[in-house]
Amino acid sequence: MRLLNLIATLSLLVGVSAVSAQELRVEPRIAGLEQNEEYMSLLREDSRLQMREDSIAAVIVRARQLLREDAANLNRYAEQIMQGENRIFELRTAKGRVIDRINTIEQEWVLHHMDAVTSTSPKETIHTTPDSLRRRNLVQNRPFREYLAMPDYSALLRAQRREMQAVDLVNRYMANYLSLGELSTAYAAAATEDEAIDLQERFQALEQLNEKLSDSLATSWNYIYDNKSYAYDYLMEALGKEPLLDRQSERYSAAMREIVSQEGQTASDVLVDYFVRKRALVEYETDVAKELALQESVDSLQGVTAQLATIDFKLPRVGIEQRYFLQYDTLRFVSRPHYTAANPIPETTIYEHGTIYRILVGTFSAKRPVSIFRGTVPLSYVVTEEGKWRYFAGGFATEEEAVEAQKLLKKKGFAKPQVAVWVDGVYRNLAEEPTPSVTSSGCRIEIHGLDALPEGVREIIAAAEGVELSKVGATLFVVGTFTDKAEADRTAEAIRAVDSALDVRVKELAPAPSEQNE
Repeated sequence: MRLLNLIATLSLLVGVSAVSAQELRVEPRIAGLEQNEEYMSLLREDSRLQMREDSIAAVIVRARQLLREDAANLNRYAEQIMQGENRIFELRTAKGRVIDRINTIEQEWVLHHMDAVTSTSPKETIHTTPDSLRRRNLVQNRPFREYLAMPDYSALLRAQRREMQAVDLVNRYMANYLSLGELSTAYAAAATEDEAIDLQERFQALEQLNEKLSDSLATSWNYIYDNKSYAYDYLMEALGKEPLLDRQSERYSAAMREIVSQEGQTASDVLVDYFVRKRALVEYETDVAKELALQESVDSLQGVTAQLATIDFKLPRVGIEQRYFLQYDTLRFVSRPHYTAANPIPETTIYEHGTIYRILVGTFSAKRPVSIFRGTVPLSYVVTEEGKWRYFAGGFATEEEAVEAQKLLKKKGFAKPQVAVWVDGVYRNLAEEPTPSVTSSGCRIEIHGLDALPEGVREIIAAAEGVELSKVGATLFVVGTFTDKAEADRTAEAIRAVDSALDVRVKELAPAPSEQNE
């Protein structure tokens, strides 16, 4: 709900007064434009689009509630939410075009009527701007038009128009972020591998989309900030407002310190940069509006400041913990034949990731008849490179479960059942090789859930001798290989000391086995 409220308030950040979503009767935002048929029609269209967006947003809120309450229909509600968010994006895109045209008409009207007003200095402009020409939108006021060169003023107006584009990009990012959280929850609860794979692919696609949105936001926001800051600095310098300029310089430095302190700590560095510098810029705009005695702009900007203060934009990172769907199966014995010519003993499934235990019930030089296995279910087989037939019973998640099954098979008359295990596809017979040799295979450090490593972590890794840093997928970093586990543990502790919230794991690698999976 916090994020839904955030998205709902973002439209206020461009400093333009909102149109009521409850009625289609509209009032012109500038006295004198009420006879402009296109302008009034655009205001009504803006109101209509807002009403439709509010209606769909209410449906999404209800779907999110049902998503939490009705786990059995999770996928259906998640799909409804995504469809609703896509529709809202379409409406906001259309709304952005309408608002852009509204702003253009208003700007043309203001510029036309400014031509009749003359002044000789910025200071005089402050006191002679007529009430009808004082705008809630700061940059559309007379002083900027008169004391900026035409290319600079045009760039300032373009920057203002791109504010809506930046808000739209933030809205889209936030909608995707909400969906990423839902997909992460759904992935963790997925009952089948196919379902999990589908959710993971959708998650990764949204992650990539948000990366592109972040790049676009960074480009658009930098243009806005640079051109607005230049225009305000120029005018304030012309007015001799050195204390105000010094105050803004200090404000900017504080903002940059906050941005740097948050690097790599949240879901998006770009989002943090946008909101932190946006807050600083709006405070500067408010100071400028006060100096120019533009109370309408001051009121509007103070409203924006109040909204910004309510937004928690330092969002936690969202990821998915890789799941491996190994098919475990308890041991049982049946009196009627389970395996037949039509349903033969299957080949053993070897999983590329994860750990599974099975009981080796016999190794033979040739295929054996089902009858010798005393009704044991389930069974599977592997043919080795030497042509031997190994038959396995059951499939267990832990060694303890496998040992209990081994005891049961001995009671059923099997001469020498042995516990075997596959770890990430590598086979080991515990009777022949009970423990892996750590010294021969080593271990590695895994850092989960980051798309970028903090600089302090990189320095620690660089100081470790003989190890390499690599990135696996979108959010996993691997450091290794360490031949000494104690050294790996020390390095992992040093990394955790940089940030206790980091998910850092030391993983012992599988030994060089005497036999690989055949």
